[in-house]
Amino acid sequence: MKTELNLFEHSYSLFRFPKLNNEQLQAWDAGDEYLIQHFEELKLPAGSRILILNDSFGALSCWFSEQHQVTTISDSFISHQGIKHNLALNHCKPIDLRTSTDEWPQQVDIVLMQIPRNNRYLTWQLNQIALKYRDNCSLIAVNKAKEIHSSTLKIFEKYAGHTTTSLAWKKHRLVFSELNSAYQETIDPYTTWPVAEHKLVLSNLPNVYSGESLDLGARFILEHLKSNTKYQDIVDLGCGNGVLTLKLKQLNPQANITAIDESFMAVKSAHHNLTLNNIALDGCEFVANNCLDGFLENSQDLVICNPPFHQQQAVTDHIAWQMFCDAKQVLRDTGELMVIGNRHLGYDKKLARLFGKHNVKLVASNAKFVILQATK
Repeated sequence: MKTELNLFEHSYSLFRFPKLNNEQLQAWDAGDEYLIQHFEELKLPAGSRILILNDSFGALSCWFSEQHQVTTISDSFISHQGIKHNLALNHCKPIDLRTSTDEWPQQVDIVLMQIPRNNRYLTWQLNQIALKYRDNCSLIAVNKAKEIHSSTLKIFEKYAGHTTTSLAWKKHRLVFSELNSAYQETIDPYTTWPVAEHKLVLSNLPNVYSGESLDLGARFILEHLKSNTKYQDIVDLGCGNGVLTLKLKQLNPQANITAIDESFMAVKSAHHNLTLNNIALDGCEFVANNCLDGFLENSQDLVICNPPFHQQQAVTDHIAWQMFCDAKQVLRDTGELMVIGNRHLGYDKKLARLFGKHNVKLVASNAKFVILQATK
């Protein structure tokens, strides 16, 4: 696994976050290299104001900080930590690092974008770029060629302006847009929809998973959440829009509940949804974090999670494993971890290794999902 990015006689040591001993994945990809190479050909003057969107682990932030004024915006807490660590490791000049829910900079000369997976988030970002910067800057985006569909380019055309693409290089392609805000209207960042069977209304910011309907896993586990007076401290780990936090608080009003996600938009949406559904915020906390970093051992009675199996564009199971290990650390004796996952992921074996085979039970299953409970 390469850790040195070498281009134009410059070298940067780059690592993913969290740093794993047996890491198999690079902290940058050919798309980062393609953007850098094209930018260098533009010969922009030193000190140009660059806005970087969706930098995964800081390859772009590190590179451009040397000669330019860089603002980087990311929705990912994990990316923020990776960017900070790699900037420090390479002794880079300071950048302005912002979350997806912060204000955008007033003036920029060029926007560089790693195209996000989520089209709702892409649409919102393009709308923001066109409205804020109009004809005063250029936009260059990048992604794997196979991920840039005709529908993707139509989104760029509609919400940014006239769009063209480059030739493919190392299976990646650049997208160029000439900004045009003449017919733009501001997009409402929130998408709102009802969950009639639970008498709830959910409202999601653009980069929240399953932002227009209740995903099947959440729908299934909602039926199996319990009310129990022993639950005094609960964690909704990977909270998304907070629907499980909402239900848990309704069932256990006595409990302190912490909703955690690595997406800043998810955390803000979860907080917003409790208010929207007139559920008291007393005893509720909303935290952007890397799993349960910083939590005290033996401090929780229940942890609920629906682990993701990808980080950025990469498929990986280390996040699920970290969630399970962290949960065991923070649970009190007889505390419970409730997990939902696709049947084929084999979470029962992972949980048995951690908690012991006899402490893991099947709560429910259907054709697609299993719900497991592991007791400490």
